[in-house]
Formats: sequence, C-alpha cells, structure tokens
Amino acid sequence: MVYERYNSDGTKKPEPTEKNRKFRIFPVIIIIIAALFLLSGSMVITKENQFKLIRQFGRVERVQTQAGLSFKIPFVESVDTIPKELLIYDLPASDVITSDKKTMIVDSYVLWHVTDPLKFAQTLSGSVGNAEGRIDAIVYNATKNTISNMKQDEVIRSRDGKMTITVEEPAAEVKNNDLEVSTAVEEVVEITSLTEKIMEQIDGVEGQYGIEILAVEVKKLDLPDDNKQAVYARMISERENIAAQYTAEGKSEAKMIENTTDKEVSIMLSDAQAKAEATVAEGEAEYMRILSDAYADPQKTDFYSFVRALDALKKSVKGDNKTVILSDDSPIAQIFNGQY
Repeated sequence: MVYERYNSDGTKKPEPTEKNRKFRIFPVIIIIIAALFLLSGSMVITKENQFKLIRQFGRVERVQTQAGLSFKIPFVESVDTIPKELLIYDLPASDVITSDKKTMIVDSYVLWHVTDPLKFAQTLSGSVGNAEGRIDAIVYNATKNTISNMKQDEVIRSRDGKMTITVEEPAAEVKNNDLEVSTAVEEVVEITSLTEKIMEQIDGVEGQYGIEILAVEVKKLDLPDDNKQAVYARMISERENIAAQYTAEGKSEAKMIENTTDKEVSIMLSDAQAKAEATVAEGEAEYMRILSDAYADPQKTDFYSFVRALDALKKSVKGDNKTVILSDDSPIAQIFNGQY
C-alpha cells in the first residue's frame, strides 16, 4: 500500500529528494554522537588495582574503591586514579654513621601501598612521586637512628637476622678422674634483624599520609672505599685471633688428657708391680715354709738333702766341663760309694 502526502489546501506534496533526506538525517546523527559523548564522559571504570577519586571543582566528592562501572556528571566532575597495588620504591644509597663513628653505605628498597586514598589525595595531592619523597625522608631518618645506636660489627652481623655464637659444651668425663673437657661449638641463633629495627623506628608514622610501609629491605650494606680494606683486615685479624685461641685451648685440653692418661697408666703399672712383688714374696715365703717343714722332719731331712745335692750336681755339669770333684762326706759321693 502506498501512502501519499497532501498539503492543507488539498494539494499533493512533492516527493522528497535525496538531498532533502540526507539533510533531515544529519541532525539525528549529531544528536546520537552528542549523546554518546556525554555518556562516555559520564562513565567511570574502576579496575581491581585502582582507586577512583571523583572531584567536583577540585574538591573530592567521593571515592570509588570497588571495581566496576560508575557515573559522574560530565564537565562538572573529574576523575583521578590512585594505584591500589603493592608498590616498590628503590631508595637512593645513603651514608650513615655508627655509634663507634664508622661510616657505612646503606642501599635499600621499600614495599608500600595506599591504604586511605582520600587522605592520600589531601596530604600528597594523590601523587606517587610526592609519596616517594615522604617515604625517602621517613626511611632515611629511621635507618640513621637505628644504625647510630649500633656498632659497625653489630650492623654487619644483624643484616640477615642471624648470628653465629660460640657455646661451651661439656664433653664426656674422663674415667677414674674428675677432669671434664669442654668443647667450643658454633651455633646460629636468631636475632633482631636490621630491617626489623628500622621498621620499629618507623612505627606507622606514614599513616598520616594514607599510606603504609610494609617492609624495608636492605639490598646492600657496604663500607666506603677509603676504609674498606682496613675494616676487612681488622675483621680477618679478629677471626685469626679467635682461631688461635681455639687452637691453644684445644692443645691445652689435649695435654691435660694426655697427662691424666699417663698418670693413670703409671698408677696401674705401679699397682701391678706391687701385686707381682707381693705374689713373689708370698711364693718365696711358702717355699721357705715348705723347706722349713721338710728339714724339721727327721725322716725327710736326708731325702731333701739328697735332692738338693742332685740339683747342685745338675747345675755344675752344664757346658763342656763334665768333671765333678766330690769330697768323701758328700751325699752323692756316699751314694757312689754304696754308703746309702
């Protein structure tokens, strides 16, 4: 079905030309573009790692903390973005002086994040650069206060939160003696690290800026070039002195053990010799008792005299000389003469 258009006087309207059609569509396109522009200008897209500050004429009206889509008034309200994720700030190396007036170079970095975006915007203008400037001053003061109360050796030992100490442990007792030998054993114990002491000095002072310092980590702890070699030489000398002390103590204890052992051996040999001499004495006494009993019995006296004479003869005929000269009253001569 075709519809025809007529004027108020009943005359038929002419058909629109192609030019007229384009002219009528153009305002519609302009309106659509303007609507899209206003819509895009009013949308606020907040990501997971962001805070959004909605400002009206420079004043913060509201803070968008949750991820998602929100809206603002175009041309009236503006949006600032503040990072929500964990940030790392590499501090410039700084010189600090220990309690024993030694200079050390500390190179560290800081882990931090924004906790209160409104306070962050009010105190630091929402600028990460401004925040890093504040962090630099806070951490430097904390590091200076910490190290200024420590000696250089303490600073070096406390860097990792561990320290090697020497513990005297008693060894097993030496038997038959009251001597106890102690041995030196190195033991690693946990101590308060340098970074923990620095964090104690900071003590949440950064909270006034809407930020939080989570950790201060020391990357490098060094000495100035002009006294580095002297310090290293002193540390080597101290270690050598400690080693020499351990060696001397070990030799002394070894000598004590050796002397104790020699003493015990001498005592044991003396006891054994005394027991042997007592046994020999007892044997000789028993031998003399047997002889005494034998010579006291008239019936056995001649027999034992004969046996002793045979023993004497046996001993005298040893070697190449087999000649024996006997007297007439000798018991052996009497046997040979048939007097027994």
